[in-house]
Amino acid sequence: MGPQRMFGMTPWVRRLIVANLVVFLLQLTIFVNPWFAATFGFAPLAAAARPWTFLTYMFLHAGFLHLAFNLLALFVFGPEVEERMGGGAFLRYYLLCGLGGAAFSLVLGWIFGRLNPVIGASAAVYGVLLAFAWAAPNAPISVLFLPEPIPAKWLVTFIVALSLVLALLPSSDGVAHLAHLGGFVTGFLYLKAADWRLGRAERQLRRASQPSVLVHPGRAARGSDAPKGRRGERDPAQAEVDRVLDKISARGIDSLTPAERRFLAEMSRKMRDHT
Repeated sequence: MGPQRMFGMTPWVRRLIVANLVVFLLQLTIFVNPWFAATFGFAPLAAAARPWTFLTYMFLHAGFLHLAFNLLALFVFGPEVEERMGGGAFLRYYLLCGLGGAAFSLVLGWIFGRLNPVIGASAAVYGVLLAFAWAAPNAPISVLFLPEPIPAKWLVTFIVALSLVLALLPSSDGVAHLAHLGGFVTGFLYLKAADWRLGRAERQLRRASQPSVLVHPGRAARGSDAPKGRRGERDPAQAEVDRVLDKISARGIDSLTPAERRFLAEMSRKMRDHT
């Protein structure tokens, strides 16, 4: 069962939104001195002396509109991504995209000579946008001022292209476009690696069931050749493998729940260890 929603939000989406709101409130009330942003924002020139800023920068924001855009995107797209990934994996992915945004700003900032401080959750949120479009590329997304919804894949493509163009412009608009691109790149590499691992696990388990698949690809055919228990019953693990593989055949690998993905990976690992 996936994460339970409350007020339309899954647990980690809700916690991240609350954390960002609390920090922004502190910025407006208690920590109004510029030292707060300087201490916890990511400054490429001071990154080695302040390594914690690779993480803390993504909870600070430059203003209300900056905060509102990030939290609105997280509210709209985050729950679907968390339900698909699972809570723990979603949090790791979110933070990893944020870390990637800081690292990208550091490396490319030195190359292009743009070493301005960076704050905001945009890199992490852009990674969430990518994960949403990765899983549901044709999902219709309503955009303000557009008469018709557009597919998620085209919305993300436009955002990536816009960030790239603005990052390459000689004049700076004060927005950390390099960090945005870092979130995209990190998210892309993470999702590509996850799909590759899951696809490899599927292929290994299908090869293990090859004799029965040659007879008939359905569950019934595999059931006749599946390992039996002491009382003549099918091995529960093998039965679950058959069910998951049938689900992939019928609905695609993206239809798997987080628990099914973990099970597929675990069974593949056990098979490799056994051989």
